[in-house]
Amino acid sequence: MAAWIFEFVADVLEQRTDLDKLEARGTVRLALKEAGLDARTVTGEQMQVMLEKVMPNEIRSRGVDDPDGVCTGIVTALKESDLESSAGEGESPESIFRRLAQG
Repeated sequence: MAAWIFEFVADVLEQRTDLDKLEARGTVRLALKEAGLDARTVTGEQMQVMLEKVMPNEIRSRGVDDPDGVCTGIVTALKESDLESSAGEGESPESIFRRLAQG
């Protein structure tokens, strides 16, 4: 389940910035590492704190405009996604992302 939180955040970061897929994933991994977290075990709540406290500086250093706004938007998307509870109910990651794309 936690790996899907990482995937979701990296995908949203890629969509909301000029970072490509590899850059977005690497940036999220570095921010998680700086926060002492692991992409495989991070919870939604931990990810939210990392996005608020660590991620703005990480993406600012990569030239992203309005890093605080980008991170706030990712937190909002994470909260709205209901990703953790959906994944826990046996819904496949593909169906979660398909549902999110429609919303």
